[in-house]
Amino acid sequence: MPTLYHAPMSRSSGIVTLIDELGADVEIHEVSIPRQNGSGGPDPANPHPEKKVPFLVDGAETVRERGAITLYLTDKYPEAGLGPIEGEPGRGAYLSWLFYYQGVMEPVFILHAAGLSHPMITASLRDMDTMLARLTGALEKGPYLLGEQYSAADLLCSSPFQWFSGLLPDNPEIRDWVARCADRPAVKRTAERDAAALA
Repeated sequence: MPTLYHAPMSRSSGIVTLIDELGADVEIHEVSIPRQNGSGGPDPANPHPEKKVPFLVDGAETVRERGAITLYLTDKYPEAGLGPIEGEPGRGAYLSWLFYYQGVMEPVFILHAAGLSHPMITASLRDMDTMLARLTGALEKGPYLLGEQYSAADLLCSSPFQWFSGLLPDNPEIRDWVARCADRPAVKRTAERDAAALA
């Protein structure tokens, strides 16, 4: 059985939600991580080489980074219909959003929160306004990033806005999309599970 190494109320919470959405038989092993407030610390029980989460172990395979784990799991459990598999329509867009999150969205969020800007950064990653415009353009065509159907790309890309509501722009397409994604029962169950684990 695959095992997910997870720290409550962290980046790995979205993968716990994905496992729930997929109905996947994955063991969830809770570990501690260093927190920004100085609490926590590296957990010797965490096999991630940098002691981060999420980290997925599936037999001899190990997968790190949220986008990679999302792709791995939606390909492994295709019957849930949360990501087009190879040969299905929308596969290119799906892969693009997963990699856009990992390669552009998360770095832009972090740089924006840190108040850092440099011509080299904007030349390669662009900026917050450009990233929000990219999301808006996709959402104007449908309620979700791939159109009419919710996918794991929505789960992944909407998650920072759910964690940091101050990042939500005054933009109805993005605000409504984030609200739709946050309203899913699996998201609520993960929040309840995490809160209970930290209580």
